[in-house]
Amino acid sequence: MSPAKKRPRSYDSAKIRAAVTAQLGHVQDAVHALAPEDMARPTRLGDWTVRELVAHFAMAVEHIPAGLERPAAAKQEVVLAEWPFAPAVYAASVDEYVRKSAAEHDPVALLDRAAERYAALVPGASDDRLMAVRPGAMRLGDLLVTRCLELVVHGDDLAAATGKEIPFDRQALAATTRLLADSLATKAPGGSVEVRVPPFAVVQCVEGPRHTRGTPPNVVETDPLTWIRLATGRAEWTAALADAAVSASGERADLGPYLPVLS
Repeated sequence: MSPAKKRPRSYDSAKIRAAVTAQLGHVQDAVHALAPEDMARPTRLGDWTVRELVAHFAMAVEHIPAGLERPAAAKQEVVLAEWPFAPAVYAASVDEYVRKSAAEHDPVALLDRAAERYAALVPGASDDRLMAVRPGAMRLGDLLVTRCLELVVHGDDLAAATGKEIPFDRQALAATTRLLADSLATKAPGGSVEVRVPPFAVVQCVEGPRHTRGTPPNVVETDPLTWIRLATGRAEWTAALADAAVSASGERADLGPYLPVLS
């Protein structure tokens, strides 16, 4: 008999909405504190500078009010755990849009306008509204979880580029950790490896003998920020192991072939 299909993780709507607002506020504070010369700093996102990164923040936030202004989709096309696999499909068009926005507009003003539109349109919208957005129709409640990820992951990118600390809202960090862990379990289904990211997530993944009781034979454990960097390609598996930022025990506890999760 095949194992029962796992139920998708549920998220507390009020906590996710508050997390997006809080992390967006942290990002805006950091962006407003940038000096003009900071906008030309390189980032770890190819040849994007901080200017393009700020424009990307604006696009990620604007994604929600723009979607709410379009007619609702007829049916759901993308489930939340599969969302991290989709960005690679439209990466080229995102890059083109971001570069054009950064060249033609003040990206800080774009971000502030997007934040204002978000605050005006999102509070009254239902989590169950189907949003006609890229990469496909999603529930608004699910899409808001992805905004936590965008703001946390790229907030970390901004901190790395500028050397200035950007706070992480606890709920935004938790949602990002859980989404990427669930996506790993979707990408590498199975029960032979237990991945622990305390205090936010534990998932089983990778084909092989399923663990049922006692101490699992294959365990990977790390902290949330290291996990997020591994899952998004900001850190390398072998380097994290060498630096003791991640522990892996068991012959199957090699996640290198399955990382990054966010494409």
